[in-house]
Amino acid sequence: MNRGNTPRTVDLLLTNGTVVTMNREREVLAEADILIQEGRIARVGRGLRPRGTGLRVLDVKGQVVLPGFVHGHLHACQTLFRNRADGLELLDWLRERIWPFEAAHDPDSMRASADLTFAELIRSGSTAALDMGTVRHYDAVFESARDCGFRLTGGKAMMDAPDVPPGLAESTEDSLAESLALLERWHGTHGGRLQYALTPRFVLSCTEKLLREVGRLARDKGVRIHTHASENRTECDVVRQLTGRNNVEWFHEVGLTGPHVTLAHCVWLTDVERHLLRDTGTVVCHCPGSNLKLASGIAPVPELLDEGVTVCLGADGAACNNNLDMFVEMRLAALLHKPRVGPRGMPAERVLEMATLGGARALGLEAELGSLEVGKRADVTVVDLSGLHTLPSDPQDVLSPLVYAARASDVVHVVIDGRLVLKDRALLTLDAASVAANARHHSARLTARARPPSRARPAARAR
Repeated sequence: MNRGNTPRTVDLLLTNGTVVTMNREREVLAEADILIQEGRIARVGRGLRPRGTGLRVLDVKGQVVLPGFVHGHLHACQTLFRNRADGLELLDWLRERIWPFEAAHDPDSMRASADLTFAELIRSGSTAALDMGTVRHYDAVFESARDCGFRLTGGKAMMDAPDVPPGLAESTEDSLAESLALLERWHGTHGGRLQYALTPRFVLSCTEKLLREVGRLARDKGVRIHTHASENRTECDVVRQLTGRNNVEWFHEVGLTGPHVTLAHCVWLTDVERHLLRDTGTVVCHCPGSNLKLASGIAPVPELLDEGVTVCLGADGAACNNNLDMFVEMRLAALLHKPRVGPRGMPAERVLEMATLGGARALGLEAELGSLEVGKRADVTVVDLSGLHTLPSDPQDVLSPLVYAARASDVVHVVIDGRLVLKDRALLTLDAASVAANARHHSARLTARARPPSRARPAARAR
């Protein structure tokens, strides 16, 4: 396993592929090439010829080259809890399963969880993510992303409310101090591939003082804010009882809206809140798999998009989804809304935009990611659409099979920041066998250490 040494950048030429640029014109170029130099896209076109020494050439004839997927909401700390939290709604799921597991983490288990996360993401064509950790040990997540070459924006969960469980409780001052220390250590490091975000968990686990300070610090430091909003009806009811406001209205009042803010879920929105999201430029992350599995509901994504709100896609955590596969989330997002808005309400192109350009905006990196254009960072995924489950297909339309039929196993190569991290379906910066063995070992340790509370305990604040 690669620990301490980031993958090496090489000049790379991808030749003869079908290039889905996601540029302003949404061009799809048949039998085209992409030249990658010094971590960025140097040229896109046809008939590019290798020049000079040290250029690596990959023939991707018959395959689709597209921007790497960007998850707009993730919990790398929860991947070790996969298959351990089924059959519960949000607040019970948190109280009975997730919080005890998160409190049981130590740096080694956190590293194992992060390694497993990034291995799965890379294998399924994802190159970047916006992540929320638990309260402690977030250095381990950044260390994992650093070593395997993944592009990560993330931060420790902030939880200072009076009734946060003892294993996760922190004071307002400690929460802010640790977040600032992590920001100083990691923000903008490794060529900008690692970025810090302030991540208050959600309204019910954060005091007003903390939220207002997060809003101020984000503006002062120029970093993003990431949190949850309006995921579950009971959560929304409790927020109104405590604040007299709906979730998004309360966030707006305390300074947590704007283009630098990404709100996960936004399932239960009022018309006023939808207009606030539009008017402030706040980004929404749609997590269809998680929202279905926790019985939370279906976000009004077509309406948000029609009103001009930026919406991205995310898997959320493996403990509330059981997979981190963007192909699954794209298919769900494309299908879920059609019975209500009609068969043309969520076309494949719109969904692919959410998984690429929308995700780049969720990270505040739309000038660097999300499309294959000259000058942008070389985050690239190559997909083979020749499998039986994708055939037959129209050679003039690769978007439909990408969104509706393709699978993680169809991903052949992945490049992040100009570095090959997956080649011929094999991980280059993580050892799959070691990752799996460590995951099993530390999952068993966490299960033994966690002490879930009784179901009889009432759910008040949560998340």
